[in-house]
Amino acid sequence: MKSQARAIDVKQGLSNSQLSNRVRNLKSLSFLSLTDNNFTNTLHILKSSRNLMVLLIGLNFRYEVMPQDGIMDGFENLQVLGIDKYSLSGSLPVWLSKLTNLKILFLSNNRLTGPIPSWINTLHSLFYIDIANNNLGGEIPAELMEMPMLQVHRIAYFGTEFFEIPIYVSSAYQYRMLSAFPQLLNLSSNNLAGVIPPDIGQLGGLVALDLSFNNLYGGIPQSIGNLTTLLVLDLSSNHLTGTIPPVLMHLHFLSKFNVSNNDLEGPIPNGGQFDTFPKSSFDGNPKLYVTTVTHYSGPAEAPPVSILLAKQVTDKIIFLVAFISFFIVGVLYDQVVLSTYLSYPYS
Repeated sequence: MKSQARAIDVKQGLSNSQLSNRVRNLKSLSFLSLTDNNFTNTLHILKSSRNLMVLLIGLNFRYEVMPQDGIMDGFENLQVLGIDKYSLSGSLPVWLSKLTNLKILFLSNNRLTGPIPSWINTLHSLFYIDIANNNLGGEIPAELMEMPMLQVHRIAYFGTEFFEIPIYVSSAYQYRMLSAFPQLLNLSSNNLAGVIPPDIGQLGGLVALDLSFNNLYGGIPQSIGNLTTLLVLDLSSNHLTGTIPPVLMHLHFLSKFNVSNNDLEGPIPNGGQFDTFPKSSFDGNPKLYVTTVTHYSGPAEAPPVSILLAKQVTDKIIFLVAFISFFIVGVLYDQVVLSTYLSYPYS
């Protein structure tokens, strides 16, 4: 390996291999992608790396255990960490809390257990969190509502530097720079219980929030209406009760909304983005219903349009009845006058 290499991307295909220890000698290496190769023991080999900024090692060393504390003593410059899709077991280790420059974390599709740790709020730069499809339990910690980079509305100051090599989230999405990633919190498909934290409205920078397929109960917090930059809100397949807060109609950029398979009740809000969501977004809530009532939002002193229309129709009917009445009276009067006039002999 060349000692001045800055980026390495090993394409899929290598199986039952182990990363060479010589990779530690690459002092200029900042980007390392080993996705989908079935490398083993990779985190242990890289544990003292201090120059890496991007490390993507998903779809490797399947069914291994997440290294715990006391083993990892590097990665202090890491900004992007991807350890997803390889059935890694264990809990979220404390050494992750030392990655103070971390901005993007992919830990989805593993077998991680235990709670989301309270130290999560020490990762002050983190704005993209995907730990979906694990076995994490407990409640959503209040500390998660204190993530500073999920509270701001835009990540313009996150840096405009380009990656040495594009990061592929899927075959359809590639990213060349940090600031191209959306502010995301994906906790879906775990065993999380309890209520959705009332303070979730503090995460005003979120573009995507996915809490689906958990065991959450209680109502949908009114404060979600503060997340005005949301494009995606998925709360489906939980045990949520109560109504859909009308304040969610203020989420004008919302393009995907799903509350299916809960126990919600009452009217489905109409108007705004809610007129664009498919029926499947609300399925599995027998007590929800569609209302066709027109919501009037004009000046307080003006009557609703329906009342104005009714008054106009009533006025027309009154006018028509009065006109017919006067016409009949007029005709009868003419007949009386005419008959009286004709009864006199000509002079």
